Amino acid sequence: MDALSPDTGELVGNLAQALLARGWQLATAESCTGGMIAAACTDLSGSSSWFERGFVTYSNAAKSEMLGVNAALIAQHGAVSEVVARAMAFGAVRHSQAQVSVAVTGVAGPTGGSAEKPVGTVWFGFQVDGQLTSEARRFEGDRAAIRTATVRHALQRLPQLLASGDSPD
Repeated sequence: MDALSPDTGELVGNLAQALLARGWQLATAESCTGGMIAAACTDLSGSSSWFERGFVTYSNAAKSEMLGVNAALIAQHGAVSEVVARAMAFGAVRHSQAQVSVAVTGVAGPTGGSAEKPVGTVWFGFQVDGQLTSEARRFEGDRAAIRTATVRHALQRLPQLLASGDSPD
């Protein structure tokens, strides 16, 4: 299906089934992946039934302008932070017709890392039917490996979060 990983197509298919079973749609808010999650989703034929839109918010200004992330949050916590990932996930749903979102913000490298946020640090924000969750991961490898691992983790977690929620109405 694509060059991200051999089972990306299967991960997207699982996500599609979970969303279609509920009649829900997905929006993505991506920084460090630059739209790779949205691209993986839309590689699947028929994805317009469950993929609503993707926001590529690479700059801090884009996070604020497109998703409504408060610039003060970014200034205080940095773009790569739990609070910003959560605000991005919230903003993706708020500025779309979707009920589900995933947001990613991280340091893909090879530059930009720090002792506090080394290269490979990625914060994920998820909103599923009004419930926000977040988690951090640290991925190893070069820029391509970190971005690919980020996409893969997002595509694995979304169906798990959908399955842990209530049954569809």
